[in-house]
Amino acid sequence: MKIKRNSGYSLEVAKLYVPSDVRSFSLSTELIKQVKWIDGKPTNEVSGYQAWFVAEGTEPFKVKFSKKINLPEMLSQVTLMNLEACEVGSNVYFKATGVEVTK
Repeated sequence: MKIKRNSGYSLEVAKLYVPSDVRSFSLSTELIKQVKWIDGKPTNEVSGYQAWFVAEGTEPFKVKFSKKINLPEMLSQVTLMNLEACEVGSNVYFKATGVEVTK
């Protein structure tokens, strides 16, 4: 039986990979800039930023942010605001609108 999945980012897919009841931690010390590519060449236009995180019971994962965020200190416990995920083949891509330090 083949499972039909909706394409695009969704909260439901993110919850499959990063349950909301587990703690998440920041791994990155700096944001990684993503640039727009045209005709196989990078431009100077920034299309987003990425940072690495890990949640209990998961492998480290990269999250894309459309705007520059203030990244917390490494290993800070965090909540990823509006975390969504998208499955493309056997890969999973994450995006969020922000990150908040949790106490």
